[in-house]
Amino acid sequence: MNRNIAVKENLKREFGRSMLWYWVSYFVVTMIGVGHTIFNVAVLHMGSMAEGPGLGEGYEMTKPWHPLYNIIFFTLFGLIYIAGLKQPTFKKALTTGALWSGMSIVFDLVGWVLVKHPWSLTFKQFYVEYQPWITLVYLAMVIGPVLGYLILRKKRGTAQNMAVETAIN
Repeated sequence: MNRNIAVKENLKREFGRSMLWYWVSYFVVTMIGVGHTIFNVAVLHMGSMAEGPGLGEGYEMTKPWHPLYNIIFFTLFGLIYIAGLKQPTFKKALTTGALWSGMSIVFDLVGWVLVKHPWSLTFKQFYVEYQPWITLVYLAMVIGPVLGYLILRKKRGTAQNMAVETAIN
């Protein structure tokens, strides 16, 4: 019975840390995307949402960069999360990536399409006109923790190999 409680507590802690790093990742990539759009409009004098359909040229020109932001930051924070697990595994990394991407799909639908605000988009703008970028963004969220796991495994493998070489010499 105590072992079951310990396992449940560990799962709760892992889930809590997963959510922490997910929200940090999501916030960072969103702020970079917004900042990139503002830079394009203010510094490069591209059209704003007031001057065109959707969010304007300043936003449109950032779209190809969104998957790059996501693969970098979801890998980085995925690595931090996976490295904090007692027993990191490929399956946990893949499950984490799928959870993060699934949450983003739901959150984006609510936050960028259903709830109306100055930067909101229509369903067509977000899910049709944002192709292939939005699909690549969600794929990057799935892949990020997996890449983090592979980096961790390679790093730990290299450290173990160095320890063995040192012991031999």
